[in-house]
Amino acid sequence: MRILLVEDERSLAQTVREGLEHEGMVVEVAHDGQQGLAVATTSPFDVVVVDLMLPGLNGYEVCRGMRRDEVWTPVLVLTAKDGEYDQADALDLGADDYLTKPFSFVVLVARLRALARRGGSERPAVLSAGDLSLDPARRRVERAGQQVSLTSREFGLLWFLMRRKGQVVSRDEILENVWDAFYAGDRNVVAVYVNYLRAKIDKPFGREALETVRGAGYRLDEDGG
Repeated sequence: MRILLVEDERSLAQTVREGLEHEGMVVEVAHDGQQGLAVATTSPFDVVVVDLMLPGLNGYEVCRGMRRDEVWTPVLVLTAKDGEYDQADALDLGADDYLTKPFSFVVLVARLRALARRGGSERPAVLSAGDLSLDPARRRVERAGQQVSLTSREFGLLWFLMRRKGQVVSRDEILENVWDAFYAGDRNVVAVYVNYLRAKIDKPFGREALETVRGAGYRLDEDGG
């Protein structure tokens, strides 16, 4: 497994590198965002690990740049414990998972392996379902030509559903991909946010694109309802 680690704290980068190499992984390290983006977009990796607080380009910009250049390598972001950087924003801009510092090395390895198994699937720059469109790079959602304002979490949920449009996705799948693979909070939060989305992308436009499939999960209609 080839890992790119973009981390400006050199002692931490070295510790993580040695640990991952001990697990049999091949690790390349970049110490700033510009170098990290350049390497991520020119060399193949199984997973990119990027700190959000970087000199040059921050982690958000690295994620945005990778997806803009259609590099779909899974990205795991490292975030500050104090929450100065919002994990939801990173997910909205193309990250696939996150860990909060300080983190468990065992958990880091488990998540890297999970991301590598999942792989990087090609994602179009702008997603659409009928007259509903979502532009991840610009963080813009439109319905019938009108811009729809969403919170970061609503945006992340809609993005996931649009990537799986026409398919039934379970609550567990949504929690794992939009919240956290290790989320331990109230699981009804998914239903709450589905209702938030309906109130913004469906009801004002007289549509019913976001369906509840009883006993199975949710489905976004391919034609936008």
